[in-house]
Amino acid sequence: MSIIYEERYASHPDDARSYDTEQLRKSFLIEKVMEDDHIRLVYSHYDRYIAGGAVPLSAPLELTAIDPMKASYFCERRELGIINVGAKGSVMVDQTEYPLDFKEALYIGKGARTIIFKSESKTQPARFYLNSTPAHKELPTRRITLKDANVLQMGSQQTSNERQINQLLISKVIETCQLQMGMTELRPGSVWNTMPAHTHSRRMEVYFYFNVPEGQAVCHFMGQPQQTRHIWMGNEQAVISPNWSIHSAAGTSNYIFIWGMAGENMDYTDMDVVPPNELR
Repeated sequence: MSIIYEERYASHPDDARSYDTEQLRKSFLIEKVMEDDHIRLVYSHYDRYIAGGAVPLSAPLELTAIDPMKASYFCERRELGIINVGAKGSVMVDQTEYPLDFKEALYIGKGARTIIFKSESKTQPARFYLNSTPAHKELPTRRITLKDANVLQMGSQQTSNERQINQLLISKVIETCQLQMGMTELRPGSVWNTMPAHTHSRRMEVYFYFNVPEGQAVCHFMGQPQQTRHIWMGNEQAVISPNWSIHSAAGTSNYIFIWGMAGENMDYTDMDVVPPNELR
């Protein structure tokens, strides 16, 4: 079977305080997102969020419903966001094929029945990062390039967090039901993302780190602001961030990460900021 999936259950913050390294990683880290010739998915019980990857190497891969969804097809009750972090490829949605180059995104609305991933080259495959959330209405499928994105320049070299935020699937760019996705690129010499740290009780997130140089790592910080924990991560790994948790990281090099969000609030600036000197 080309689709490999697992379920992750939600954790109460009081329980998460007592987790050791192994349990913390087991609960929140998605260690393997990409695998040649497979679609890998994690079904999280935080907002029924699905995160994963598809790498069509020797043949195209079709995305079908997995058992926890109890659906006839993947987008029967869901919307889907895709960002290509590999070589050129395409996604066939029903009868229409959408080309996707590196860093380009595709939004697929509720009701799309057939979704097939393809690579242009069998030696340099596309690597599709996937996020999906429940949807309440049908919206049109649309390809989003970096030219379409709402771009923010944030941070500075002085605070080691100079970065460009490419907002791809947000309300300023495209209408979605609840899914929001974007991509943040750290400038050379900058290592911190999402500072000052914050929480947002009306939505959760998943972070996917990529373009991490070989031999380097990213330390992702999570937990309640006064009970922070950390998870060391490598290239092309993802982490689930509950609504009660901060989500920030520092790397041993600059890197790129994709953030995806789901919940009842679509306001990007809806957050409770925690100054760095108040974190514990």
